Amino acid sequence: MTKQYVVTADIGTQGTKTALIDEEGCVAASAFHPSRLIRRPGGQVEQDPDEMLASVVHGIRDMLRQSSISPGSIAAIGLDGQMAGILGIDKEWQAVTPYDSWLDRRCEAYMPEMKAWGEDAIIRLTGCPVTYAHGPKVLWWKSEHPDVYKRIAKFVVPSAYVAGKLAGLTADRAFIDYTHLHFAGFADTASLRWSDTLLDAFSVDRERMPDIVSPWDRIGGLTANFARETGVPAGTPIVAGCGDTAAATLGAGIVSPGQLFDVAGTASVLSCCVDVYAPDVPNRMLLYARSVLPGLWTPLAYINGGGQCLAWFRDQFGGPGTTFDDLNRLAEEVAAGCNGLLFIPHFGGSVCPNDPDIRGSWLGLDWSHGAGAMYRAIMEAIAYEYCRYKQTLSELAGGTRYTKVRAVGGGARSAFFNAVKADALGIPYETLRVSDTALLAGAAIAGYGVGLHADLAGTAARFAVPDAEFRPDAGRHEQYRAQAGRYRIALDGMSKLYGNLK
Repeated sequence: MTKQYVVTADIGTQGTKTALIDEEGCVAASAFHPSRLIRRPGGQVEQDPDEMLASVVHGIRDMLRQSSISPGSIAAIGLDGQMAGILGIDKEWQAVTPYDSWLDRRCEAYMPEMKAWGEDAIIRLTGCPVTYAHGPKVLWWKSEHPDVYKRIAKFVVPSAYVAGKLAGLTADRAFIDYTHLHFAGFADTASLRWSDTLLDAFSVDRERMPDIVSPWDRIGGLTANFARETGVPAGTPIVAGCGDTAAATLGAGIVSPGQLFDVAGTASVLSCCVDVYAPDVPNRMLLYARSVLPGLWTPLAYINGGGQCLAWFRDQFGGPGTTFDDLNRLAEEVAAGCNGLLFIPHFGGSVCPNDPDIRGSWLGLDWSHGAGAMYRAIMEAIAYEYCRYKQTLSELAGGTRYTKVRAVGGGARSAFFNAVKADALGIPYETLRVSDTALLAGAAIAGYGVGLHADLAGTAARFAVPDAEFRPDAGRHEQYRAQAGRYRIALDGMSKLYGNLK
């Protein structure tokens, strides 16, 4: 039989990755197109939806030109994308708003309204605390731009927007897959439906909410126009796809309760796989997300721009030509704990839990601290945040035993960073042979949707091939436990300090 392939695209913050992946999970070709973030005053961060679409189209075209495979062997197209932001489309599936990014903070003014209504109830229904996600963003567009709001037929996420454009859909067929529901603001996530209670409470029209679907559901086929632009045959099935974190998690082989997963990217994300829905009402820290796999959940928490702090330090203090490897070597020369130096990585405010009064800083600087200590302190701060997340996971998930953390993303390429986090958590870290696990998941999901694979969980586990392992050092783990406690005290103090200055 002729080998079959899936075209998959990951629409990320920094850019769009596309790949051609065969039935065994091998990448035959890939491409990358950088994104353009549009920053405006007042914390606004946007992207042009049609630039997102173009990045996928051009990526597929460029990728296929690299390969020698027959376009007729392409069985399906699968997408994933950024999760906490939204955009509005009209009846003809034309964008009437920019993509309101997950990095965009303008909706903050509408968060108190949602919290005052009853944040505990919102968490129980959606699985997510009130944060910079779809709910407050919808309210911002509704209140600040009512003329634009009237033109919005549906609110959609990036993966759905691009998939719908490729398939030539109109708004009556708009969809959102269920891995986005915890961010959607008005969903009953456990029941896989929109919550009339929440929609009515905030006077949001049900008709502007898209249909809820499974990630592998076929939403249409590639149009003739986009077939000409990409080189993929017209009519090729397109599946709904999922959120980028959900895809990265599945593609890393996180398919059983107790497995931990670290996405060391622009956002620093730690998640775990569990089989019970137990939203984090007490702490308002964890976002209780659905796994792609039915019956499983992947509660997670993240630092908004955690990985960006490392790039910011390199760009601001590294000097021309300085690389992350250069800074890692400096950091390795510094003892664990950085002689008491602490870093706070929340440049845009804390998201998990939401607290805009917590901002970035170093605490405890003295004359001994140089660039290596300051850089290492950033890495250790991310590890301390992960310790907070793991403690909360343990409280909610009861006796779940954590045996290993699988790490992907740009930060996972640093052996030193992996070792720091393994030491802090006291759990072995493992990297994977293919780090772009979202693309692997896209291939597994789309292949499952068209019958290439009979077992989605088994396929994802098979695609995720381990590479290197980093075992924790018991002595450093004890050092980090103490420093992580000081870190938590510092966060509490900063919140009180800046809250009192308002």
